[in-house]
Amino acid sequence: MLARHSDPIIAIATAPGRGSVGIVRISGKGLAGFIERMLGRSLSPREATYLPFRDAQGVPIDQGLALFFPAPHSFTGEDVLELQGHGGPVVLQLLLARCLEVAAQPDVSTARPSLPGLRMAQAGEFSERAFLNNKIDLAQAEAIADLIDASTEAAARGATQSMSGAFSREIHGLRDALIQLRMLVEATLDFPEEEIDFLQKADAQGQLDRLTTALAVVFQKASQGALLREGIKVVIAGQPNAGKSSLLNALAGAELAIVTPVPGTTRDKVQQTIQIEGVPVQVIDTAGLRESDDAVERIGIERAWEAIADADAVLFLHDLTRLSVTEYVAADADIAKVIAQKVPEAVPVIDVWNKADAMDASADTGLVLSAKTGAGLDALRRALLQAAGWQAPSGGVFIARTRHIQALKQVDAHLKLAQEHLSARAQSLDLLAEELRLAQNALNEITGEFTSDDLLGVIFSRFCIGK
Repeated sequence: MLARHSDPIIAIATAPGRGSVGIVRISGKGLAGFIERMLGRSLSPREATYLPFRDAQGVPIDQGLALFFPAPHSFTGEDVLELQGHGGPVVLQLLLARCLEVAAQPDVSTARPSLPGLRMAQAGEFSERAFLNNKIDLAQAEAIADLIDASTEAAARGATQSMSGAFSREIHGLRDALIQLRMLVEATLDFPEEEIDFLQKADAQGQLDRLTTALAVVFQKASQGALLREGIKVVIAGQPNAGKSSLLNALAGAELAIVTPVPGTTRDKVQQTIQIEGVPVQVIDTAGLRESDDAVERIGIERAWEAIADADAVLFLHDLTRLSVTEYVAADADIAKVIAQKVPEAVPVIDVWNKADAMDASADTGLVLSAKTGAGLDALRRALLQAAGWQAPSGGVFIARTRHIQALKQVDAHLKLAQEHLSARAQSLDLLAEELRLAQNALNEITGEFTSDDLLGVIFSRFCIGK
């Protein structure tokens, strides 16, 4: 544990700006003396007390509630004091300054500060203390930030699931099964002269198969959770006047992009985040793709290709009313070739045929819609979710992050190698044991039982101040 982890910390725990309530939070060891100096009285544990918060001259700064949570029964596992007053920025800053002032003042009887070393908390440091004091694991800590950042109701519910430990329980279940299998392998390595085949008698192959199957289920759930957290970036591409801006407006339900019959109206990216079945979808309208002598339009087209290359899915919009125009069809074919070169193979490119309101489309055309009337939009939304790999969960979903997915992929890779070594048992038991150990380490990275200080620094630095 780093030296800074033993310092008492303080921060304004509510969002910046004006509000009806503001909270100043302090966490540290042995806050009782500081509380008496700050408030002029002691506090009953976990009991709200209404009283004035006074400055050095005894003049009230504010009136509010004080709550004391003695260790270890607090969020951080340390003593925690919360001062809840009115949410004006000036009031909270005055209260914060007064706490720092009292903490530095020497006690008459001991000549020592009442709370030596009290400092401003870094981003996420309260949650980091909770993790370090075993109040929550790393996946639960990350879920706190994900709940705050949730952009849809489904994402918020998923974050709450993870915060309550749903994801962690899944990981612990995999880890316990892995430990059981490791014990069998280690026993075989320790007693090679025994006639009893430990692995065969304990059905090691069956245990490994069941573990692999359970991992696949957890991976599927985590993938859905990551999709809820990260969302998908969808770029609308196509020639000028195919209806890209109209489609963005139709999906967003608002007039975000300018729509005119003049080709090249859209000069830069216009984007809006919508939600489809709770999944955040960032829809980006781009400049029409064509050759242009206009310097500004060329910049817009370059940015369009950059957005296409960075997309999670591409909607290639075609104009049904121009399918008989040879030049238009040829230009669409050229654009399709460039998209295929710029977009990774794993990124779906969905062909969409617009302006169905202007003419009849043949049954084999594909995904047909009218951005003008809204016909076909529901089918497009379903196609986007399908392309993203979304499956509506039957029993709820927990939120997950990219690093969790990567860790689970590592576990899968190690288990596949373990399968190979188990098949060649006599020659590869030591390698089998090593792959199982590495798989367990990868699982432990998710919950933080095996991780580095550098990773912790990256994770908690992205939290809010005061959280």
